[in-house]
Amino acid sequence: MLRRKPTRLELKIDDTEEFESIKKELEARKRQREEAESGGSVGGAPVISVEASPSSSTAASRVELINERIGYKPHPKPATLPTLFGSLQF
Repeated sequence: MLRRKPTRLELKIDDTEEFESIKKELEARKRQREEAESGGSVGGAPVISVEASPSSSTAASRVELINERIGYKPHPKPATLPTLFGSLQF
């Protein structure tokens, strides 16, 4: 296999400007989506309580989704003596 010299990449001002514009568009979309999900609540306390409960439920559902996708089915083993020490015979 032939090895070639590394290709030099140059970062241009146009590239950074394009990156910044795309980043701003994505942040604006994200902000709009969050505002739509919150229902336009203006008060500070209700927004905090609304955000606290979905984050815990979405975290649990996210874990369940990942476990389902990879085929992991957690079943806790009972903590009895034979399961802890195996089948010891004297």
